[in-house]
This record gives sequence, structure tokens and C-alpha cells, in this order.
Amino acid sequence: MTEVPATLLAIHGTVTRPGRLHQAIEAALSGVEGDGSLASDTLHLGDYRISFADGRPLSGYDDDTEAVVERVVAADMYLIATPVFRASFTGALKNLLDHVPVEGLQGKACGLIGMGATDHHYLSIDAQLRPVLAWFGAHVVPGVVYLQSRHFQDGLLADPQAAEDLQSLARSVVALHRAIAFGGTAGPAPLAAR
Repeated sequence: MTEVPATLLAIHGTVTRPGRLHQAIEAALSGVEGDGSLASDTLHLGDYRISFADGRPLSGYDDDTEAVVERVVAADMYLIATPVFRASFTGALKNLLDHVPVEGLQGKACGLIGMGATDHHYLSIDAQLRPVLAWFGAHVVPGVVYLQSRHFQDGLLADPQAAEDLQSLARSVVALHRAIAFGGTAGPAPLAAR
């Protein structure tokens, strides 16, 4: 019997065309290339029509919403990347998370990547996105990779330390996933599930 590889899903949490943040995701995923027990996948929210979450069952939407949520729920672990707009993560990413059932992320490992125009918004990922994922009962690895324009040259990631940080983040997500998979839970159930 062949073992099914675990899936690391990188969620590109913006609807704008892939650019620098996409380069960062690719750099992060390169840190786990060659791991035969792992499959990586990238979900760019701009490639799909996802309805505004209004409380309907997923089957009630006539676009890509149900398929995208099923893809998210099916993944074993995540890299979640978002630009910082107005001191928080994107509305597109929040809308996606509003569709995901709590058990969809519960107990799963996540790593966070943020990108902003200045250092002023560095903590917004920890202050805004991490608590949402905690509500789901997801396990977020310590530390966030935060990028700025200065880390890129001609649209490509050019900062060696940033590239290493991204690869390290991906490896940390995989390590946490394996620790959870082989050691049971990594903490209590989320408040919503109690």
C-alpha cells in the first residue's frame, strides 16, 4: 500500500495578480522540495470566484466557493501569505476563512507570511491573523516572515536572509505537522468546539 503524501497548501491571500508575494511563496516552498512524503500546492484567491460569505451552505453558491473550501479543508498544513492592507490581512482572505468550517483548520499546522509597504505593520499579522487561526484551533508556528519592497529586485526575491527565513518557515510548518501527527494533539480544542 502506497502512503499518500501530506499536503502543504500555500494560500496566496489576495486577488491581485501574482507578483512579489507569489515569489515569496515559491521561495518558502523550495525549502521543502524533495521531501517525498510531502506534496505542495498553491491556492491563489485571484484565480477563483469566491462568493461573499453570507451564511448559506457551501452547496448554495454557484461559483468556485465550495471547491475552494474543500481544497482548503483537504490540506494537512498551511502557509498563509497576505499583503497588509489598512493594518490587517486582506478582506479576500477573511472571506475565505469565513467560509471554512472550524474543523477544517482545527489541529493543523500553519505558517504566516505578511508583506507591507513599511515596518509599521509588522505586528498586524500576529495581532490580526493569528487570533483568527487560534479561534479555529490551528497551530501557528512561532514567528512570522514579514517582507517589504526592499527584499525584492525586479519583482524577484533578492534578499538572501528573507529567502532563508521563508524556507525555514516552511520547514517549521512541516516539522510541527509531523509532531502533531505522531504525538497526538498539540493543545486543547478551540473554544468554538467546546
